[in-house]
Amino acid sequence: MTQYVYKFGGGDSEGGSGDKNLLGGKGANLAEMASIGLPVPPGFTISTEMCTRYYDEGEIFPDSLREEVANGIAHIEAITGKRFGDPADPLLVSVRSGARVSMPGMMDTVLNLGLNDETVAGLAEKSGDPRFAWDSYRRFIQMYGDVVLGLDHGEFEEALEIAKEDKGYYLDTEMTADDWQALCGAYGEIVRRELGETFPQDAEEQLWGAVGAVFGSWQSDRANTYRRINDIPGDWGTAVNVQAMVFGNMGEDSATGVAFTRDPSTGERAYYGEFLINAQGEDVVAGIRTPQYLTKAARAAASAKPESMEEAMPETFGELAKVFDLLETHYRDMQDIEFTVERGKLWMLQTRSGKRTAKAALKIAVDMADEGLVSEQEAVLRVDPAALDQLLHPTLDPDAARDVLTKGLPASPGAASGIVVFDADTAEKRSEHGRDVILVRVETSPEDIHGMHAAKGILTARGGMTSHAAVVARGMGRPCVSGAGGVVIDAKTKTFTALGRVISEGDVITIDGATGEVMAGEVATVKPELAGDFGKLMEWADKTRRLKVRTNAETPNDCRTAREFGAEGIGLCRTEHMFFDADRITAVRQMIVAEDEAGRRAALAKLLPEQRADFTEIFEIMVGLPVTIRLLDPPLHEFLPHGEDEVEDVAKASGVSPETLRRRVNELHEFNPMLGHRGCRLGVTYPEIYEMQARAVFEAACDVAEASGEAPIPEVMVPLVATKRELELMKTVIDETAETVFGEKGRRVDYLVGTMIELPRAALRAGDIAEEAAFFSFGTNDLTQTALGVSRDDAARFLGVYVDRGIYARDPFVSLDIEGVGELISLAAERGRASRPDIKLGICGEHGGDPASIAFCEETGLDYVSASPYRVPIARLAAAQAALQRAG
Repeated sequence: MTQYVYKFGGGDSEGGSGDKNLLGGKGANLAEMASIGLPVPPGFTISTEMCTRYYDEGEIFPDSLREEVANGIAHIEAITGKRFGDPADPLLVSVRSGARVSMPGMMDTVLNLGLNDETVAGLAEKSGDPRFAWDSYRRFIQMYGDVVLGLDHGEFEEALEIAKEDKGYYLDTEMTADDWQALCGAYGEIVRRELGETFPQDAEEQLWGAVGAVFGSWQSDRANTYRRINDIPGDWGTAVNVQAMVFGNMGEDSATGVAFTRDPSTGERAYYGEFLINAQGEDVVAGIRTPQYLTKAARAAASAKPESMEEAMPETFGELAKVFDLLETHYRDMQDIEFTVERGKLWMLQTRSGKRTAKAALKIAVDMADEGLVSEQEAVLRVDPAALDQLLHPTLDPDAARDVLTKGLPASPGAASGIVVFDADTAEKRSEHGRDVILVRVETSPEDIHGMHAAKGILTARGGMTSHAAVVARGMGRPCVSGAGGVVIDAKTKTFTALGRVISEGDVITIDGATGEVMAGEVATVKPELAGDFGKLMEWADKTRRLKVRTNAETPNDCRTAREFGAEGIGLCRTEHMFFDADRITAVRQMIVAEDEAGRRAALAKLLPEQRADFTEIFEIMVGLPVTIRLLDPPLHEFLPHGEDEVEDVAKASGVSPETLRRRVNELHEFNPMLGHRGCRLGVTYPEIYEMQARAVFEAACDVAEASGEAPIPEVMVPLVATKRELELMKTVIDETAETVFGEKGRRVDYLVGTMIELPRAALRAGDIAEEAAFFSFGTNDLTQTALGVSRDDAARFLGVYVDRGIYARDPFVSLDIEGVGELISLAAERGRASRPDIKLGICGEHGGDPASIAFCEETGLDYVSASPYRVPIARLAAAQAALQRAG
């Protein structure tokens, strides 16, 4: 019989940190902490395999699981000396989710389970603290009502606020035992009114309701959204952890907190976290109360008045500090820890690798390598390549004028400007329409995940440095300012007020997640500095990787940016972008409307100096490096006017009549231009176009070689080839032009002629085509379109649904379709090398900057990837990680 329940605690742990796939990250780490002697409340984990079976079998539990769970409860009872459901001395448990990777706040938790109208009295008697007992019961009713019974948690919150107003209270801590008991009665009435039945009193019924709700939360909208954003497979499932409760709300010698062994925003080696005295864990992370700092230094830096844990509970803090060091050394990574202090006794509730910003990830990886905790290669593997994107874009200019509205906590670094929106749905809608938005909330909840992802930054009025908003924003790389107490939000008028100034939805603000400042308007930015830890990690990555990394660029500015980011050449220079320049478009149009070759050549002669100058500047920046220049690719009609009001002006500028221009526009019209008269088909019908471009390439290369003494390496690429004969014809034009230019210049430069593989037929006939091509560059944007029969420009309407329903694991235009398009690439590489063993192979579509696609390129043995300038460092790191993973 398959085992689904695994016990931990009391010297009997049936798992460890290596069992994350089976037990989830939380369950595996609880078992590991218990096994190394840390104070962990006993419990058991229901495995992820059970979650999968639960869904496969119609969301029901097998009888065998009920027996295993009963044994798990008996395990907890034996260690604690308490009995589940016992009115005199009840065992209370928490029921928490735990996927194999951290999904903070995305799934459900129930605390204090086992309380009812009878056991609450036993808890009051046994603890000697009726206030604590009734406070725990009202928390349980509210949480269970929300998570398991599906009631609106807002109704419970409203009842609490009314109770406090009636008594003239401001804080929850002012409520007495009698107040909490009365509120429990009010909560019970809410359940009866909404469901027509009483709140469940049987502890076992409560337990199975909670377990089912946690499994059910794996398929909640917020969990599905989070998985889609973070590429987490939907078939992994979650584990469920059932654990004896320990209480941080038993008085002034009790507390609860969340901590990191290093600063998750900066990576500094300093304890970082927050705690609350006389509270339970959700109070810290939910932003319900603004917590206190963990260390004296952090409190002083923030000029906060409430005592830090280091000051208020010095002995317990000392124990906690030792646990921090032990866990970080044991796991060899920065840890995110949850703890509770019950009447002076420290208990560890969770440890996991902490989510961190890209800046922190870099610093932690490099520092740990310098400290000898990990190797250089392990440090390279520790940083998510996609997260580097956070570091590669501008930050606020320190010298720019700032109209500061208020200041909150610097919860997630980075800066962002955008229009203010007050709910997640509006954030998503405005973002889809191309607007940069700042999501402003009293506090965020897991239901806001889609809006947080759409927003450029997040501002909350409540919550601390470890609140939901802070943790999720850091994981997403979004700037966040939390706990901005000076912000008063009016949801009805869609405004917020800060220091007397009113900001309305649609107004632009700027937030600085590094300082906590909130500013009116847009603040200027400066380019990032990429030295220090970044440079060191990139140096280690470059020593490790095999794949070369080039860039997709055709402007001097993009070329310089890419070189600064470590590009080793250009993998795609799109020459058509140069033709759209306002000073050149007239000559391009004259060439298109010309009635014969002589007319076309006359117009092309005007373009030649411009193209030569373009290539000269690029070659100067990329001197000594390969530069792949794609000859003209788009259909000619893209250069012509389409509106009637433009025709007169264009006709006059081109020296033709409006009637002639209209006729030419109609002649060039195509029903499916993507598969029409474009790419090498233009070169075959109008070879003079490619001849001019080839001349510009070789003249520029010779000029730069003479001026610098170091020749560039032009790689002339013919687009949209489907047959060997097409490439043969175009290669003849290019080679003859090269020889002519070399004769005129009195010097030669080395060059290559190759093609873009972007049609399935070209991939299938790669062996033939390689007889003419010195290189293949896989144009994965068009190859994906032609292989899947999907238009990239129209696919957004349905691709999201396809990903949600498991038809595609990811958007195939973002991450390569390995099974389909990937097989075409593998086949073409194999057949190309069979014909020409030294053929150079690379990819130049957007996939060249996607880590998963880069791993495929490493596996396939391609020679290089080419990415947009700002994704070059991402590609360098991903290529190094792919090489390390392939090696071992």
